[in-house]
Amino acid sequence: MADGRLTTHVLDTMLGKPARGMRIELHFVHGDHTHHLLDSYTNEDGRVDQPLLGPDQFQQGEFEIRFHVGQYFERLGVEIATPFLDVVPIRFTISEDKHYHVPLLVSPFSYSTYRGS
Repeated sequence: MADGRLTTHVLDTMLGKPARGMRIELHFVHGDHTHHLLDSYTNEDGRVDQPLLGPDQFQQGEFEIRFHVGQYFERLGVEIATPFLDVVPIRFTISEDKHYHVPLLVSPFSYSTYRGS
């Protein structure tokens, strides 16, 4: 598979701007367990500097991106008596050799995702 890639983008809907400095983990899912593939952090545009999976690593299968939103909002100094979200896992399937973009829109109390372009 030479043309596929996986990217992400995180937008902080509480502040209305990209989520800078959020830790992101990528895992490959095998049945009831996962294999950790990488850790990365979002840049000032809320993106990682390189694709999570570039053409050389791209493969079909089930993946999970774990967004460390609790840590992100804590670092910003958002004071919540009992934090609601900590790690947001998004599990999805790559089934074709194309660009998969998995964005996250997040606040301390909610999140949304979709297959972007």
